[in-house]
Amino acid sequence: MHEPTAYEITTPHPYTPPPATAHRPVILPAEIPPGVDWVTLPNGVRTLAYTHPTPTPQVPVPAAQSIPAWAKTTALLAPTVGTGIAAAGIGLSYAAPGLIAMSHALWSAAALLVAAVIAAPVLLRTARKAVTGTPNSSAGSTTRATTHITQNITATGLFGRANGTINHR
Repeated sequence: MHEPTAYEITTPHPYTPPPATAHRPVILPAEIPPGVDWVTLPNGVRTLAYTHPTPTPQVPVPAAQSIPAWAKTTALLAPTVGTGIAAAGIGLSYAAPGLIAMSHALWSAAALLVAAVIAAPVLLRTARKAVTGTPNSSAGSTTRATTHITQNITATGLFGRANGTINHR
């Protein structure tokens, strides 16, 4: 069996510095190992003690920002658009002779259209003159009755009211 042991209970005594005649060892600063430093205890005594190294303040690293979607889309579309423009340039260089011929044909068609617009009223006027003539019973020739319309307009001043007359003869 186990015998009971008696423990002596002691109370702490306040610290008393050693007498001045006591021999204190002298330690040079170069002899102090890493992790050991001079510390001052709460009662004012300076002694060597193990210390934890103070961590160096870390510079906060900014969080990596994601690339916006529009930038990704633009970066992906840039080669495609460039290739499309290059292909269009090559296609136009091959099509240039045909385009020149088509532009000449277009100018010819425009000239024909302008000539038709000018010629149509002239032809209609000559055809109407031939139809509207009345046969003269005595001479056998056609005579045409003509109507003259004259218009007289007068106005006084820049913003004056205009007055006019129309005469049929």
